[in-house]
Amino acid sequence: MRIRFWLTLGLALLLSWALAQPRTLIIAQGTDPTSLDAPLATDSPSGTVVSHVVETLFEYTPDGKIVPLLVERYSFSSDRKTLTLFLRKGIKFHDGTDFNAEAVKFNLERLISPELASSFAFLLRGRVSAFEVVDSHTLRLRMPEPFAPVLAHLSHGSTGIQSPAAIRRLGAGYRDNPVGTGPYKFDRWQKGQFVELVRNEEYWGKKPAIERLRFLAVPEATTRMALVETGQAHVAVRVPPQDVQRLSARPEIEVVTTPSVRTIFFYFNQAKKPFDDVRVRKAINHAINKEEIVKFVLGGFGRASDAPISPGIFGYTKIGSYEYNPNLARQLLAQAGYNAQNPLRFTLHSPNGRYLQDIRVAEAVQSQLRAVGVQAQIQTLEWGAYLAASNQPRERNEFQMAMLGWGTVTGDADYGLFGLFHSSQHAPNGFNRGFYSNPRLDRILEQARVATNPQARQQLYRTAMQIIYNDAPWAFLHSEQQVTAIRREVQGFIVHPIERLIATQASFRTASER
Repeated sequence: MRIRFWLTLGLALLLSWALAQPRTLIIAQGTDPTSLDAPLATDSPSGTVVSHVVETLFEYTPDGKIVPLLVERYSFSSDRKTLTLFLRKGIKFHDGTDFNAEAVKFNLERLISPELASSFAFLLRGRVSAFEVVDSHTLRLRMPEPFAPVLAHLSHGSTGIQSPAAIRRLGAGYRDNPVGTGPYKFDRWQKGQFVELVRNEEYWGKKPAIERLRFLAVPEATTRMALVETGQAHVAVRVPPQDVQRLSARPEIEVVTTPSVRTIFFYFNQAKKPFDDVRVRKAINHAINKEEIVKFVLGGFGRASDAPISPGIFGYTKIGSYEYNPNLARQLLAQAGYNAQNPLRFTLHSPNGRYLQDIRVAEAVQSQLRAVGVQAQIQTLEWGAYLAASNQPRERNEFQMAMLGWGTVTGDADYGLFGLFHSSQHAPNGFNRGFYSNPRLDRILEQARVATNPQARQQLYRTAMQIIYNDAPWAFLHSEQQVTAIRREVQGFIVHPIERLIATQASFRTASER
């Protein structure tokens, strides 16, 4: 209790200090970043912080367009095997070094290098055969075949362009000290508590109005809501459904609901029993009442999944959903050898504070599984430890059934399907953390990457998602909505559908404007 008291007191003092600074915007996220090095920032809380410091060549806008950012213009060769990037001139990294073609080449080659071991290497590895510097601000990407999602992939945060000089100078320490070209510069990271950024006064684009940003790590939803209610934070993520009406009634707070491209699921570790048996995986799917979870646990702030990716993504097609059928679940379990005398037992892993109502969703699933005779024990870990454990290689991976969320943040199905289901992406090389493998699916996903006709790609993804549905590598749950509380003294704050919080256009209203 004494430790909790001093931690609470310390957080209160830090918040009081920040609020005394009239130009500090305080954002209460659910978890601490795991890394501030762009190719290693594998979760949205990390990506949100990094995106204010590090910029990408292209940008995926809130209205779903891919537009140039650090690129001024670009062109494809007639066979679409060469992409030429003409970079913006006159831009400096925060350490004063030049942004140029050599820096871009360095970053993209680093992303796909085996030494870095980024799980995002699949975005370009094997698809770009060479990065050629034409002149100081022109870079050419050579591809063995046309690569349909290349521009979308170059909008992904892991392709962000960081200072080569800083990376070389800091080595492993760079993960805690990012240096980019963005509108904010990294200031400090008090791990487990907050990250603070300061405005880049030499920013090449429109300078932000707010001088400082502070991102708090606050896993407990009740604490996040208390912070925004008392004015100790300006923004709080993932408002619990039961708090929406109360917060909305407060004149000083706006509750913003934003569609999300994020799909929530439990993946099955198919490298070991019991989930190497498709009958068990399908039984779990039939035992879960997704509509009930969306209605009663999420308060309606979501939709039951009908595909492995969310609507609004190129390549999405409604495939269907496993019917809630407890009797069929029991039959499939019996066929697999499980019954009252030999019940199915396993550990169900869940984060706590990362996704909307995540632990309550896990508890609801646990209860529904219990109704068909399945004994699932819930285990939670701190978010960074959770990700690390889920990313262990096959022989050391102890997770059996674990909750994760995936946002197809490039707007292209390749990111959501190749990265999660292709057999080349087994952990720790990629995000296929259940070690799912289907050679036919692999071939279809590879064909979709090089197809130049959008309709052909759409059909390939339809086929791919049907295969995934039939194999049941996941317990498909729901796509969530983002429910964010924002104090009304803040204007221009953006909640992006890819679950990025964007403060670059935000400002504080004067008292007369509120």
